[in-house]
Amino acid sequence: MTKGIRPRNYGFFEKFDYFVPGVAELFILLAIFLLGALLGNVVTLSAVAVLGSEAGMEYGTLVAYPVMFVPPMLYASIKSRNNSMYREGRKMDSSHFSPLGGLVCAVLVIVGTVSLAFCSDAILTVMPEMPAWLEEMLKGMTTEGNIFINFLMVSLFAPFFEEWLCRGMVLRGLLGNKVKPVWAIVFSAIFFAVIHLNPWQAVPAFLLGCLFGYVYYKTGSLKLTILMHFANNTFSLVLSNLDAFEDVDSFVDVFPGGRYWVIFFACLLLLVLIIRSFNRIPKEYPDGNLDPIKPLFEE
Repeated sequence: MTKGIRPRNYGFFEKFDYFVPGVAELFILLAIFLLGALLGNVVTLSAVAVLGSEAGMEYGTLVAYPVMFVPPMLYASIKSRNNSMYREGRKMDSSHFSPLGGLVCAVLVIVGTVSLAFCSDAILTVMPEMPAWLEEMLKGMTTEGNIFINFLMVSLFAPFFEEWLCRGMVLRGLLGNKVKPVWAIVFSAIFFAVIHLNPWQAVPAFLLGCLFGYVYYKTGSLKLTILMHFANNTFSLVLSNLDAFEDVDSFVDVFPGGRYWVIFFACLLLLVLIIRSFNRIPKEYPDGNLDPIKPLFEE
């Protein structure tokens, strides 16, 4: 009999536990996600036609963002339900926090995420200047328009839906199909970077994706990576709306000279210590701490 825990189907994440996509299935999931993105664009254009350009873009995008995840979520939940009869699953959200404890893990990942966000800013200083159209588009999601809508989009919707896809589906699928953990984490981070569609967001997204992936591999907790994503996006959102950061391109402009590098190396040291702390969490299964779930019917 396969080692595993009994299935639970009453929570949101449990709806996807039995769908552990392989590489081919991940491409199918990606294609369905692109179909959802097309559907989201239709929603936005419809809102613009009804409400006008400014209000239509603002409210249309708010609705369109979750809409584009509906098709892949429906597909994954149907596949999971069909697989549950005969195939072992892997929990999308587990809780392997010992010996650190859940609260300590939560504090550590927030500090680690903000530290990495600060450090990754150094890479952006050597990249070409961001195009004006992209800068205006990002401002529209952070500093312009309704701050409540921006918070919903940036701090709530993006962490929840993107973590479901990039860690809950992509990384869990690769780990569950025996892909070497380091490559599974790197590939899921690349996927996370690519969906941001521009190098100025993709580079820090890749670095953050590696950290998110490592924490997910060690704890199995999607709630924890959603918290990390929330911390990063909210940190950026808050800074973008502070007058002191209005015309700032990077932290180098805020902390000139040696002060920036003192903070940089302090954040880097914190990050190393936090990773070492998570390394103390024992690995329960060969493919990481993603709890296996027995099928509903076993021979």
